Amino acid sequence: MQLEYQSQIQKVISTLKQDLPKLFEQDICYEIYTQDIYFQDPINKYTGKFQYRIVYWTLRFHAKAFFTKINFNLHDVYQSTEDMIVAKWTVRGNLRLPWKAEMLFDGYSNYKLTPEGLIFEHIDTWESKPTEILRQFLPKNS
Repeated sequence: MQLEYQSQIQKVISTLKQDLPKLFEQDICYEIYTQDIYFQDPINKYTGKFQYRIVYWTLRFHAKAFFTKINFNLHDVYQSTEDMIVAKWTVRGNLRLPWKAEMLFDGYSNYKLTPEGLIFEHIDTWESKPTEILRQFLPKNS
């Protein structure tokens, strides 16, 4: 049983390492999440796999619409406790604005796991407040 669980955890970690760096370009694999996945970041809260899929669709849509260049740099993914995986990351992008605004912020994601090793909760924490991130969109002299 424990060996099966650890094998599933390794699959989840491997999937996150593969999916997250490309999340602004292509869809992720949803088989590592429960149907009732709960997602929260500093400005949003959603429950359910359908809503979770919309979160990622919206990220890709906004990346293409509002950025000339955007990257999700994944620094680390690891199992922090038996039922938790942590991913540390940085988002960096250039906005489609005449003054070439640049956006940069760090954060981390906590993924809580069921006893079967599926993610049932995804909580994002940003190192900057949302207002500080939005301020990066303004011209430098304002």
